[in-house]
Amino acid sequence: MKKRIVSLLLAMVLLGGLITPVETQAAASSSDYRAVWFSYEDFQTYLSKNSSNTAATFTSYFTKVLNKCKKRGLNRIIVQVRPTSDAIYDSEYFPTSEYISGKQGKSISYDPLKIMVSLAHKKGIKIEAWINPYRVSFSTDYSKLSKDNPARIWHESSSASDRRNVLSYNGQLYYNPSSEAVRELIINGVKEIVENYDVDGIHMDDYFYPSFTSSNYKTAFDAKEYNASKEKKNGKTIKQYRRKQVNKLVKGIYTAVKAIDSSVVFGISPAGNIDNLNSKYAYYVNIKLWTNSAKYVDYIAPQIYWGFYHKTAGFAKMVDRWSSMVDQSKVKLYIGLPAYKVGHSSLGTTSAEKKELTSKTILRKMVKYCIKKNTDGIIVFDYADLDKTAAKKMGNYLKKVY
Repeated sequence: MKKRIVSLLLAMVLLGGLITPVETQAAASSSDYRAVWFSYEDFQTYLSKNSSNTAATFTSYFTKVLNKCKKRGLNRIIVQVRPTSDAIYDSEYFPTSEYISGKQGKSISYDPLKIMVSLAHKKGIKIEAWINPYRVSFSTDYSKLSKDNPARIWHESSSASDRRNVLSYNGQLYYNPSSEAVRELIINGVKEIVENYDVDGIHMDDYFYPSFTSSNYKTAFDAKEYNASKEKKNGKTIKQYRRKQVNKLVKGIYTAVKAIDSSVVFGISPAGNIDNLNSKYAYYVNIKLWTNSAKYVDYIAPQIYWGFYHKTAGFAKMVDRWSSMVDQSKVKLYIGLPAYKVGHSSLGTTSAEKKELTSKTILRKMVKYCIKKNTDGIIVFDYADLDKTAAKKMGNYLKKVY
């Protein structure tokens, strides 16, 4: 009876023209999750614009950040607290990040994450801690790592097995995904965040295995571990082996988070092209498994960073594919939007895409399409782009709809 009354009231409201069917659909889908990524580069911007780096200075700065988020109709912020093997919070496992202190390992007088969580919740904004699990450094120079960096400690160990915990590839350093000790370190890092801070979520981005080539994917990186593994002895391919290593980490993080606080969500933001994710040369992620199970992630947020007229991976085409693959009764589907590309026609692949990237309504159009496809929310990349006209128009639309 109650359901029937609610349906009649809803119909009366629709007929009265107070809200549209599309807006009703939106309220039932993506209204709870309208987020923005706040990256390590945004922390760098803060440092560059402030001569003093104190709790008061950072509090004033981040208050303005949150005010802008609300002004754009957003209700969640995803802050990158572990860009590399470092921490933008008080960590037992990782050194203070250079992106908040100016030099890795240099202490600061306040805890950024503690301030960000407190301010966000006072503003009615939810906050997630974003980590990069495997990336250690953008160079291979260990001397640039602080002496208390676990990667440097392992590298300088007399134990050969310890030294294998960190791998060099294509000019960067990575934690070895095949190492149990590495998984333990990453999971412990997540545990301390959830235990010590009232975050609403843990977020991982798309940096898993680096990209290999057809000539080296069977010999580079953690191929040594694969060759000695039971998986190889049982006939599993190196692609299957590497996917298993990532699965172990993802499931381990999910289990650890839920054991501490079941209300904290865990989500991953993979690259947006499913075909690339299925490659045997890169990523090694089992997206289909994660998005059809309740044991790995609470949400998936593909980075669909192309216009509607992209040559091969148009926005609508990619959203449709993800919508078809994800079991949204088990895993929420949020769509990553490319605000950083807006205004840069050179980033388009076709003349039509080049033109639409300069449109002041492109982000609003993307949000509308996400609502139409019943996705569960959106995430904008990146905070630095919220001052663009297209982001303002998107924000006006979000506030109007929600």
